Amino acid sequence: MAQNIAEHTASGSGPRAGHREWVGLAVLALPTLLISIDVFVMLLALPHLSTDLGANSTQQLWIMDIYGFMIAGFLVTMGTLGDRIGRRRLLLAGAAAFGIASVAAAYSTSPEMLIGARALLGIAGATLAPSTLALITNMFRDPRQRALAISVWMVCFMSGAAIGPLVGGVMLDEFWWGSVFLLGVPAMVLLLVLGPVLLPEYRDAQAGRLDLASVLLSLAAILPVIYGLKELARGGWQPLPVVAAVTGVAFGVAFAHRQRRLTDPLLDLKLFTNRAFSTALGTMMLGTLLMGAIMLFITQYLQLVQGLSPLRAGLWMLPAVVCSIISVLAAPVLARRFRPARLIGAGLSISVVGLLLISQAGAVTGLAAVVVGFAVINLGGGPMVTLSTDLVVGSVPPEKAGSAAAMNETSGEFGFALGIAALGSLGTAVYRNEITDAVPAGVPAQAAESARDTLAGAVAAADGLPGDLGAALLAPARQAFTSGMQATAAISAALLAVVAVVAVVLLRHVRPLGETRPDPAGDAADTAPAETAGAEAVEAAV
Repeated sequence: MAQNIAEHTASGSGPRAGHREWVGLAVLALPTLLISIDVFVMLLALPHLSTDLGANSTQQLWIMDIYGFMIAGFLVTMGTLGDRIGRRRLLLAGAAAFGIASVAAAYSTSPEMLIGARALLGIAGATLAPSTLALITNMFRDPRQRALAISVWMVCFMSGAAIGPLVGGVMLDEFWWGSVFLLGVPAMVLLLVLGPVLLPEYRDAQAGRLDLASVLLSLAAILPVIYGLKELARGGWQPLPVVAAVTGVAFGVAFAHRQRRLTDPLLDLKLFTNRAFSTALGTMMLGTLLMGAIMLFITQYLQLVQGLSPLRAGLWMLPAVVCSIISVLAAPVLARRFRPARLIGAGLSISVVGLLLISQAGAVTGLAAVVVGFAVINLGGGPMVTLSTDLVVGSVPPEKAGSAAAMNETSGEFGFALGIAALGSLGTAVYRNEITDAVPAGVPAQAAESARDTLAGAVAAADGLPGDLGAALLAPARQAFTSGMQATAAISAALLAVVAVVAVVLLRHVRPLGETRPDPAGDAADTAPAETAGAEAVEAAV
């Protein structure tokens, strides 16, 4: 496979990678796949481990959320740390820590021990994504090969969404809940054995010392914002999450102010003067915000509105996964002939069509519209994911690749959290507005209150009511939820269309991958190559 990829990758303007680099990519991609699987099987394992460990509802939330909190909080720090001490060194240290924390999680004897192990997993996980992506940038200097390598890496991550529920179901049937945490251990051992042989080391020899005050400020900025957004999405507008988010923003301002004054900042804000970098990063965050949140509605729609089992719901989502993989792999190949701006804009336009299909899905007969619409969304999202990531890591100097990769991952984390909070709140508001006066007479007050809160509450309440009364409660609740999903999809479609136009305009200067010939139709700004880095990239992009 490595030979075929190497032979069929068209030449670009940088030194081309050989067989060793492609085998090294496989070493980097396998842990990515297994970590992705681990994330999804955790959803299946939660009921089992909660019963075994006696975890209450608050502890269950922390078991689920602490991993994401730690990853989001430490991405910027770990990306910059890799630039300073060596990306391979940090990756191997993170792999060792991830393996040890996985074993600790698997054999946890209390909720507190599992929460602590999950926190360590998050910190270790924060070293893996930016280090892996930065190493790919070092290994694949040819822009066409780099884009293809990034797409292969992303396919491995996305495949976990399809494989995770199936693997998790088998493992939970055959073994105890802790086995799901051991999935990534063999991959980490493989990485520790082969990494020193196949992966190059790279660090910035001119980098200064790590500023600990900046590390603390970054954590104080990111963690409260992510926590606040998650809690707002979960419980609506409450004082504590709002205060947390505002506090995080205030620390973020202080963090940015400190970075401007430091000779060796934790995050070089000058990177944002590169138009390709900042536009790609913004497109990634906004695209994830508008397209990622709809998945939450779709999973609930399939299970709570259509009444499908988790396994059947997962199978109906497979077409979307397949479309996503096809789109991600095709994007770098098409980008050799077409400008990234056109591909990203066209892809987002296709995703808009998918969102509009979902906006027309009904509560009773909307299964086909939702399945097809979600597949179309993913079919259009590939160019944004692959080419935006390539622009982010390819438009900065090599010594800044770790920081760029960390910013790319952080933008996705923020986009998804913000999308769940904002669009989730919109859908919930529509649901509550419709269901308030639709609860049938005869429903007990407590059951009616649960039904007015969420669709899940309505389903639980209906299970405790007589058949006809339960059905009478479920019908308007399902319709109200569908209305919320329709409104969210329609608004997301309108906003995503705006993002597509902005991306096309601001990225129009970036040429097809690897193209170095002058463009007679463009001016100096319009002929900047996708792989331009450092000072030349800033001059060409501004």
